[in-house]
Amino acid sequence: MANEKEDIAQAGAFETTEKSHYPEVSAGTGETAAIEGAQARIVHNAELYAALQETKIKPWSKESRHLYFAIFIAFCCACANGYDSSLMTAILAMDHFQNTFKSGTTGAKVSVIFSLYTVGAMVGSPFAAILSDRYGRRKGMFAGGWVIIVGMIIAATANTLAQFIVGRFILGVGISIMTVAAPAYAVEISPPHWRGRCTGFYNCGWFGGSIPAAAITFGTNYIDNNYSWRIPLILQAFACIIVIIAVWFLPESPRYLMANGRDAEAVDFLATYHGNGNPHSRLVMLEVEEMRDSIRQDGIDKNVWDYRPFLLTHAGRWRMAQVLMISIFGQFSGNGLGYFNTVIFNNIGVTSVSKQLAYNLLNSVLSAVGALTAVTLTDRMPRRPVLIFGTLACAAALACNSGLSAALDKQTNSENGVQTSYAQGALASYFLFNIIFSFTYTPLQAVVPTEALETTTRAKGLAASGVIVNAIGFINQFAGPIALGNIGYKYIYIFVGWDIVESGLWYLFGVESQGRTLEQLEWVYNQPNPVKASLHVDKVIVQADGTVTEKVVSSPPSV
Repeated sequence: MANEKEDIAQAGAFETTEKSHYPEVSAGTGETAAIEGAQARIVHNAELYAALQETKIKPWSKESRHLYFAIFIAFCCACANGYDSSLMTAILAMDHFQNTFKSGTTGAKVSVIFSLYTVGAMVGSPFAAILSDRYGRRKGMFAGGWVIIVGMIIAATANTLAQFIVGRFILGVGISIMTVAAPAYAVEISPPHWRGRCTGFYNCGWFGGSIPAAAITFGTNYIDNNYSWRIPLILQAFACIIVIIAVWFLPESPRYLMANGRDAEAVDFLATYHGNGNPHSRLVMLEVEEMRDSIRQDGIDKNVWDYRPFLLTHAGRWRMAQVLMISIFGQFSGNGLGYFNTVIFNNIGVTSVSKQLAYNLLNSVLSAVGALTAVTLTDRMPRRPVLIFGTLACAAALACNSGLSAALDKQTNSENGVQTSYAQGALASYFLFNIIFSFTYTPLQAVVPTEALETTTRAKGLAASGVIVNAIGFINQFAGPIALGNIGYKYIYIFVGWDIVESGLWYLFGVESQGRTLEQLEWVYNQPNPVKASLHVDKVIVQADGTVTEKVVSSPPSV
């Protein structure tokens, strides 16, 4: 996934200082000695950095390729979710869909079509946690795939609005099961220094679904019968079929195994995929020790409806704060407008359905470029500054879009040249917003909650996140069509102001998780102020031959 030097740097080193002579602390004596060529590095986790120096995972070994395949199958689960966003905004604009269901493109009927999907996801989320905790992450993905297929069959064969809505509800239930199990699986199988890229890549499956959906609907729009919208619905099951078949060829999560008393299998996984086959490698031994210290076999994953630790413990409340913020902000920063791209394009003067669908495809591609760029940098970029400044940039892009839309609304038909200029500016700023949002949020929507939650609470926390995400999605999808129908572009003003508020909340409450193992974050969340604790760094000495000596100083927290 990256060369060895990059991987080690991404494990937490973000600054390099003196490179010639540096005093080394001799363990137990306090004596110092100047070592020629020694180099000081500031890292978040000295033990992890040292372990990675000694255990260099071979990125293209057979085992690593199998690990990439496992991450790809988790990615396919996100594809099924992303497919729906481009699918529905496109088929609503199709004449044959409107002839069959007469729903219109805005208003109460459209609200029900969109929002029943999120209601299904909210209903399914608690049961998704039970499946994932009791039967494992792989079986959770498997079950979710089958539920989606059932929902697809009902929706794709519908001739009445009621049947179509029932299909949408069942699709939502299936998506919730998949999107609880898959991100937990991705983060739990990843080596610490690949965790951001692996989990971020999982969430980029949104575009792995939305781009094909936009392309398929653009093509099927030229079919002059009901298959113009039925074919895209049928193809929603494609990613699910891949998942259903492939999960039986994947290893189970080592953290799930250890939480269920299967320590030998967990150690075998870590040795195979994180230790180049050596169970005594420093990285494997560090991970096993931390997992045994922090994973309880009598944790709340064994008590089906026990969510008390999220509310009754200091660490649980801070962990849940991260889940709440990324879940709400990741859905309510203006990106929910994407469900109504064709309506937005129509509002700025793009009235041709073919052009609307083409712009919908272009928007998905540009957003994917932003997200994939962020994925390549996720393991070396601190999470907190990206969320603070990226959210501010989202507000600026939306302000440009709404301002230009307001100016366009004031023009008369006689001012065609000015209208065209304003329309192009509004369109460009809308595309820019989606690129910025995708760079800022798409990878971190999966990374932040999975890192914030510990093993025995991860499935339940992700289920709670699923409820929150879909509750906000319900607001977007139910209120959005009505608001766009009533006030048009003015609806965007809400998100401009709210994004500024979000940025301030990230500054005050955002916990930095980059550069630490999942288990070391336990220390961070148990501190009186986890935000300050998360900025705490260690200084280590790296000798000319790459050997890491004792940690020499521990830098105080700073904001």
